[in-house]
Amino acid sequence: FAGMLVLTWGLFQRVPGSLVPDEDQVYVMTMAILPPGASLERTIAVNDRINEFALANPAVDNVIALSGLDLLSFSNVPFYGAAFIPLKHWEDRTAPGQDAQSLVGQFFMQGAQIRDAIVLAFNPPPISGMSTTGGFEAYLQSRGGGGSKALAGEVQKFLAAAGQRPELAGLNTIFNASVPQIDIRLDREKARALGVPVNTVFETMQATFGALYVNDFNKLGRTFKVQVQSEAEYREKPDDLKYVYVRSTDGRMIPLTALVEVVRSAGAEVVDRYNVFPAAKIVGGPAPGYSSGQALAAMEQVAAQTLDEDYSLVWTGSAYQERLTGGTSTLVFGFGLVMVFLILAALYERWTLPVAVVLAVPFALFGALAAVWVRGMANDVYFQIGLVTLIGLAAKNAILIVEFALLKAQDGVPVAQAALEAARLRFRPIIMTSLAFVLGVVPLALSTGAGAASRHSIGTGVIGGMLAATFLATFFVPLFFRLVVRHAPKPHHHGAAADPHDPSEPSAKAPEPHHG
Repeated sequence: FAGMLVLTWGLFQRVPGSLVPDEDQVYVMTMAILPPGASLERTIAVNDRINEFALANPAVDNVIALSGLDLLSFSNVPFYGAAFIPLKHWEDRTAPGQDAQSLVGQFFMQGAQIRDAIVLAFNPPPISGMSTTGGFEAYLQSRGGGGSKALAGEVQKFLAAAGQRPELAGLNTIFNASVPQIDIRLDREKARALGVPVNTVFETMQATFGALYVNDFNKLGRTFKVQVQSEAEYREKPDDLKYVYVRSTDGRMIPLTALVEVVRSAGAEVVDRYNVFPAAKIVGGPAPGYSSGQALAAMEQVAAQTLDEDYSLVWTGSAYQERLTGGTSTLVFGFGLVMVFLILAALYERWTLPVAVVLAVPFALFGALAAVWVRGMANDVYFQIGLVTLIGLAAKNAILIVEFALLKAQDGVPVAQAALEAARLRFRPIIMTSLAFVLGVVPLALSTGAGAASRHSIGTGVIGGMLAATFLATFFVPLFFRLVVRHAPKPHHHGAAADPHDPSEPSAKAPEPHHG
C-alpha cells in the first residue's frame, strides 16, 4: 500500500497539468508577419502562397485570407496577414495527420519555406473568448517608463532566452518599435501668423490622406454616409503634400508644405496597455510532448532569470485562468474525501470504521493517473471532474465489503474471517457493477468529433481509476477492515451495558431476569 502511494505521488509529479485540452474545432488559423513597412501588395502575395499550400491539403475545405489584419490585436496593419482555414468534417478526416493539431504543425513547416514572412499557425482557443489563438498569451509590461524601444529590446532578449527552452514552441510577438513612420509636424506659430486655423490644417490632411465624414443623406428608404477622400494616386507619397492647399481666414490659399515639416522616423505601429502599463503581447504554445502547465512554468522561469526589475510577465486569457485555478483540484479532492468520511462516520456511528472505506480511494487515484500518463494526456479540469466521481465509485465498492464484514462480525464471526468471507462473497457483485460502468464509459475514451479531447480526458481517467479500484483495492479492503476494527478504541461506558452490535467489543452476556 505504501509503495502504491509513492507511485501515485510520482505520477502526480510526472503527469503534466493543463486547464482544458485543445480541441479539433474544424478550423485552424495562420498569421503572416512581414518586415516592418512592407506594402500591402507583398502581404497579399504571401497570403496567396498560404492559400495555395492550404488548399492542396486534402483535409482543408476552404481558406479565408485577410491581408492587412493583425490577428492578435485586430488592428489594421499593412504588413500583417491572417487566414482562417476551415477543415472538412471529422468523419472525412480519419487518416493519420489530418486532425487540427497535426495540421497546425504541417502549416508551420510549409510556412517556414516562405522567405518574405514569418508564418505562424494556431489552433483556435479551447474556450471561446478567453484568447485570440490557442496556446498561451502573455504581456511583458514596462513598469519603469523606459519607452517603446527599451520595451522592444527587453522583449527580444526574453524571446531569445525562451526560444532555448524545449517546452516552448511558436513564440512570437507583434510588438515592433522599428516600423518606418512619417511624422508631420505643424508649425503652429507660422500657421497663426498666416491666419490658418490649426483645425483647418488637420481636417484638410484627414480629408486628403485619410477619410473625412461629412453627413448623411436618405435615398430609396435607406441612409447613406458621405465621406470625402482623395483618389489613391494623390495620397501615395509624402511629396503629394505639395498639391494640398489650406484656406486662411482672409481667403488666401496657403500651400500645406509651408506649414508642415515631414520627418521620417521609426516607432511602434501599435502599443498595447495592460493594467495601465505599456506592454507587448507574447504568444506561443507548448512544444509537442509538453503540456500547457509545463510551458507556463518554463516561461515564468525564463522571466525570473532574464527580465530587469522594471519589467514583468503577466498572463492573460486561458493562461491566466489556468494559473488562477492551479491547486484548487487538490482542495476539491480533499473536501470530497472529508465528506465521504463524515457521511460514513454518521452511518456507522463511529470514527474508525470509515477509514477502511476511505483508504480504498487512493487506488482509484493511482489507476486514473496511470491511465492518462500512458495515453500522454494532461491533468486538466475534465480529468479532475473524473477524480471527484471516482471518490464515490471507489467508496461504493469498499462499502459493499465493509458493510457485509460488519454484519458478519456482529453475528459473532471472528473479525479476520468476517473480512475474508465478505470479500469472497461480494467480489462477484463488485466485478459485475464495475465492469458494467467501465464498458459504459469506453465510448468516452474512444470518441471522435466535437469535444472529443475533453471526453477522452474524463473517460480515460474514470476507466483507469475504476479498474484499479476493482482489481486492486478489493484485495486490500479486508485488510483495512481487520486493522481498523482490531485497533479501534474501546468506547467508555459509564454504568451502561456494552453495545452488543460493536464487533470491537467483547460480547456481553445479558443479565438474567430476577423474579421476586
